[in-house]
Amino acid sequence: REGDSNSGSGLAHQLVPGRACLERMNILKTIALGQMLSLCICGTAITSQYLAERYKVNTPMLQSFINYCLLFLIYTVMLAFRSGSDNLLVILKRKWWKYILLGLADVEANYVIVRAYQYTTLTSVQLLDCFGIPVLMALSWFILHARYRVIHFIAVAVCLLGVGTMVGADILAGREDNSGSDVLIGDILVLLGASLYAISNVCEEYIVKKLSRQEFLGMVGLFGTVISGIQLLIVEYKDIASIHWDWKIALLFVAFALCMFCLYSFMPLVIKVTSATSVNLGILTADLYSLFVGLFLFGYKFSGLYILSFTVIMVGFILYCSTPTRTAEPTESSVPPVTSIGIDNLGLKLEENLQETHSAVL
Repeated sequence: REGDSNSGSGLAHQLVPGRACLERMNILKTIALGQMLSLCICGTAITSQYLAERYKVNTPMLQSFINYCLLFLIYTVMLAFRSGSDNLLVILKRKWWKYILLGLADVEANYVIVRAYQYTTLTSVQLLDCFGIPVLMALSWFILHARYRVIHFIAVAVCLLGVGTMVGADILAGREDNSGSDVLIGDILVLLGASLYAISNVCEEYIVKKLSRQEFLGMVGLFGTVISGIQLLIVEYKDIASIHWDWKIALLFVAFALCMFCLYSFMPLVIKVTSATSVNLGILTADLYSLFVGLFLFGYKFSGLYILSFTVIMVGFILYCSTPTRTAEPTESSVPPVTSIGIDNLGLKLEENLQETHSAVL
């Protein structure tokens, strides 16, 4: 017995460093995936700004429409060829109205944020857009039963401090040139867009973890194409008709669509292994990547506060990822959830019950 105890203690000491190494690898993986999404967002921002400043093309709905068409052609068609409960027609019969609301939230979130720039200032957009993070955490608490620790709230506060530093750097660098035509309307649009993004992200996390990534992307592609196409004809047909097309403008549209398609395709993968809140904290660095690129393309002035704000945001993001959130199970359910950890616990419980039954029989 003493030998077994010593061997068990030695095995435990061997497992602890291995588990710590695995946790560090998971944090690094999460950071890398989050920054990959930030680079995709940076690509969409740079191409949009290039279209607007160099070619006077402001067609955000057309750009989103192309992305939704790509999602439709890939993922919706993929669902159409599936069989059983994953088939497109079966999904539409059961949940069509839910996906219409999801598609509407996703399309309008993209649209109102872009329109907000016409009314309010860059500072207001960058600051108020962070309103989506507490909304997202509240929705995750009630809908996904996520439970946060004190360190998570501290991490979010650190990230928001980094955003504030970035905004301060923008003001000092002289990027706050446009005062906006109607600041109140613009601020309301930003808050609305941030809230719609939060709703869309919570729904995305629920679908990719409970159902499948293909179902989410296929349904968003289907209804996003329909909704954005109708809205495109209503609000942007004059802007599209006035575009003087050439290969450079077409190339920028293609680059935007590819960045947006990669963002939509990879984000469910990242959310599945982390959470929607973690992803939204990680992509706060997207504005900074856009600023760094803008130093060369648009002649932005450099400020050391940009480096400081990037560091602060990354510290908050790592702090958030260092401690996993837990999920509160419904009180009426006594069966452990079937997850990668839950299966092991369930197997141990069944083994204990079998041993007790065998002892009773003897």
